[in-house]
Amino acid sequence: MSEAATISARPPLWGYSLFGGLLAMAGLPIYIHAPYFYVDNYAVSLAALGTVLFVLRGLDFVQDPALGWLAARLSHLRGLAVALAATVMAGAMLMLFAIPPFFMPLLWFAIALTLLFSCYSFLTICFYATGVARGDALGDGGHVYLAGWRETGALLGVCIAAAAPVALEAVMPAPFLGFALGFALLVVLAVTAMRAEWPRFQAAPEETGLSLREVFADTTARRLLIIALVNATPVAITSTLFLFYAEAVLQTDGVEGAFLILLFLSAAVSAPLWARLAKRLGAKTALLSGMALAAVSFAFVITLGAGDLALFALICVISGAGIGADLTLLPAIFSRRMAELSPEAAKGFGLWAFVTKATLALAALMVFPALGFVGFEAGTENSPAAITTLILLYAALPSALKVIAIALLALTPLKES
Repeated sequence: MSEAATISARPPLWGYSLFGGLLAMAGLPIYIHAPYFYVDNYAVSLAALGTVLFVLRGLDFVQDPALGWLAARLSHLRGLAVALAATVMAGAMLMLFAIPPFFMPLLWFAIALTLLFSCYSFLTICFYATGVARGDALGDGGHVYLAGWRETGALLGVCIAAAAPVALEAVMPAPFLGFALGFALLVVLAVTAMRAEWPRFQAAPEETGLSLREVFADTTARRLLIIALVNATPVAITSTLFLFYAEAVLQTDGVEGAFLILLFLSAAVSAPLWARLAKRLGAKTALLSGMALAAVSFAFVITLGAGDLALFALICVISGAGIGADLTLLPAIFSRRMAELSPEAAKGFGLWAFVTKATLALAALMVFPALGFVGFEAGTENSPAAITTLILLYAALPSALKVIAIALLALTPLKES
């Protein structure tokens, strides 16, 4: 059978798209909305939020590898474990956005995020570990094929979650309540759509998978984790600061949701194209191209000011297309490496989940104290120094980190298939 015929014979993976979208809604968008929501509604300081986010990631350093171990041990009960964790995650989302705090808002925020991201980590580990076995079953190029479905769904989920509260504000008095309820509904749909995958694609009972030491001992896996950390931090920074930047610098006057849609929709549309390019040129070459596109295009944000909405929209489209390569190909490359090392990769993805969330914590720790130091305050008139600091943090710092990530990837030997 020809390669084209093999690809056309592969089944659609709608369950992976839907579940990927669910996880994406619980990840990056929370860092877009939650700090702004708690500053705006409960007057929590930016510095306090940044500190809490960083401390919670310290918990993840211990917790996420342990969750990887637990996911491996529960592989024979993965469907039930996923359903329980997803239910708790839905409850945590309601607690974060839909239920007013019963006590100190900062503590309420910390508890809700701990529950939310603990479940998010466990579900991410189970999802990607199962995807390793599924990708292997699809044959040559199966990991990139699956990543196309999974990450396109994830990017669409980010689009919806990033823009939903802003869009809902026009039709209901409590938009975040609507967002949290919609998320709970998606939990039911996604868990149902994936219910047949957990038992079909799991490790044999005697397989306990990789130890953390074995993952770290593998040079390629270790480098990929470092690249993931450096490469995802720019997106974490821009996502964390987006609403503050849109309000204070661009002065978007309520249309910021449209730019979020442009950015992540461009990433989602580009994801299948990057997957195809990876088949032709190799995953590493395609990924480097996407990273360079994102870095170069987003650097121009430094030159923008109030009213430059058309130019910012163009940058969102171009840089979003570059981000599509990041979010599609890097997980596929890591999945392929985990499959080469072990049939059960849950512990490896415990580290991957930790790295993903660590970037968001690092972003909060870097930018919120810096903004507090220069006296930046959301919703008020800020000094030129505060605005300049916001612009540099939002545009210059991510671009510099992206260049470092490109250099690290270029120096990492990888199979180009």
